[in-house]
Amino acid sequence: MHAYVVLALLVGVRTEEERPLTWSHVHIDTHGEDRPHIDVWRSVRRRGETKTRKSKRSLTMPHYAADVLAQHRRRQQVECTTTGIEWKDSQLVFPDFDGTQRSSTNVLRNLRALLKDAGLPAPRSWTTRELRTSFVSLLSDHGTPIEVIARVVGHSGTQTTETVYRKQIRPVITEGAEAMDEIFKSDSV
Repeated sequence: MHAYVVLALLVGVRTEEERPLTWSHVHIDTHGEDRPHIDVWRSVRRRGETKTRKSKRSLTMPHYAADVLAQHRRRQQVECTTTGIEWKDSQLVFPDFDGTQRSSTNVLRNLRALLKDAGLPAPRSWTTRELRTSFVSLLSDHGTPIEVIARVVGHSGTQTTETVYRKQIRPVITEGAEAMDEIFKSDSV
C-alpha cells in the first residue's frame, strides 16, 4: 500500500487509473534524457477508457516515487520467483492478494488501515480521493499555476481543479501585502 499511496500523492493519478496500472506502463529504467514516468492510458471505467480525453496522459514521476516503485517491482519479482510464477510486464502494479485487480473497497480499507497504523486521527473519515486532493493542494501552495495543475491531473479546465480539489493550506492570503511591501519599501520594516 505504501507504493500505491506514494504514486497517488506524488503524481496525482486517480484511484481508478492506478488500480489497472500494469508494469508495461511504468517506465522506471529510462535511458538518455527521458525521466521516469507512467502512462495513464487506462481506467477501471467501462471499456477501460480514462475519465476524459485529457485524462489519457503520460506523467513524469518525482525521483522518490520512481525509487519507491522500483523497490515495489523488485519485491514483486522476488515474490514471483519464490512462488514459481513467471514475471511479466503485463502484471498489475498493485494487484490484490490473488493477483487480480484491486477493488475500490479494498484500496480504501488498506488506506484506512495505513492511516490508523500511522496514528492519524479519524482514519475512517478519509477517502482515497484525498490523496489526489493533497497532491493538487501541495502543488498550489508551492506556487504551481492552476492551469498546469489541471493539465497534470487530467482536467479539461481549471474549474474542477480549483473548486473540488484545491484546498487552501495557508488560509491567509499574503500576495497582496507582499507586493505592496515590495512596491512601497519602508525603512520601518
